[in-house]
Amino acid sequence: MIQVHELRKNYGRHTAVNDISFNVERGEIVGFLGPNGAGKTTTLRMLTGYLPPSGGSARIGGCDVFRNSLDARRRIGYMPENVPLYDDMRVREYLRFRAQLKGLDGATTRRRLGEVLESCSLTGVRRKMIKTLSKGYRQRVGLADALIHEPDLLILDEPTNGLDPNQIRQIRELIRQLARNHTVLLSTHILHEVEMTCNRVIIIDNGRIKAADTPENLTRDMRAAGRLQVEIQADPNITAGAINRLDHVKKVTSEPLEDEWSRHTVWVDSGNDARESIARLAAQNGWPLRSLFRHEATLEDVFVELTRRD
Repeated sequence: MIQVHELRKNYGRHTAVNDISFNVERGEIVGFLGPNGAGKTTTLRMLTGYLPPSGGSARIGGCDVFRNSLDARRRIGYMPENVPLYDDMRVREYLRFRAQLKGLDGATTRRRLGEVLESCSLTGVRRKMIKTLSKGYRQRVGLADALIHEPDLLILDEPTNGLDPNQIRQIRELIRQLARNHTVLLSTHILHEVEMTCNRVIIIDNGRIKAADTPENLTRDMRAAGRLQVEIQADPNITAGAINRLDHVKKVTSEPLEDEWSRHTVWVDSGNDARESIARLAAQNGWPLRSLFRHEATLEDVFVELTRRD
C-alpha cells in the first residue's frame, strides 16, 4: 500500500528527513513513532502531498505521490494532529461539505454520511454546532472526514492528542474496527496504545529510521530487557557493591526504603539473568530478601533505548 524509497526533506541546511525507506502492506496497522522533531509529521505531510520532497520517491497504492498527486490522494484519508474544523457549521453539514470537496456525488454522499456518522459514533451529535463539541467528539469528526470518501489508506497523526483516558480507549477501539477495511499508518506518543493496536512499528529519530519490526520482536531483542529489581535489608553501599561485582552485571543504582531496606535496580548484559546469583549472594551474607524480579521490556523501553541522547 505504501512504498517509500530514500525520501528526503531539507529546510535550508537542516535535513528533517534523511533518505528513509519503508513499506506498509495492505491491511496493516503500523505505528510511526519518534521524539519531537524526529521527522514524523514532515514524512506524513510528504506522503499526503502537503509538502514536496527534496529527494526520493513515495507511492500510495501504486500511484506516485508527487507525479500523480491527485490519484494518490484519492486513496488517502488524512487526519492531521490539529484537526482543522469549521466551528460555525453543524457536524452533518460539515461532513457533507467535505464529501462534495472530495468529489462524491449526491447519492454516494448521502450513503457515506450515514455510514461514517454511525461508525464514528456521531449520530447523536450530527445536528450540533462543531464549536459546542468536546475534544473527543471533534477528533471523531476529523476521523469521519478522513473516512468519508472510502480511502484505502488512513494516515492518522496523533489521533488521541488531548483526549482523556476514556476517550483514548474509544478512539483505539474505533481504529481497530476501521483496520478491518483500511490500512492504517498511525503516529502517536502513547506507546502503550501502539503496543495494543499496531501490527508493526517504525521508529524514526533525527530524520532516520532506527527500527522497523513488530512490537514483540523489538521488545524481545533489546538490551533493556536485562533490568532487575531487588529489595534487601542491609547497608545499601555494601549490597550494591557486592551485586555490582557479579558476572554480567553492568550497573547498579540504589534507593533507601524504610527500616534499613533498600531497593536496587540492576542492569545486566543482554541475554543474561542474574536473579539466581543475587539470591545466592543474599543467602551467603544473611541479607533478608523480600523481592527479586526482572522487568519485561516494553515498547517504551525500546523507544528510549533507540532515541535517548545520553
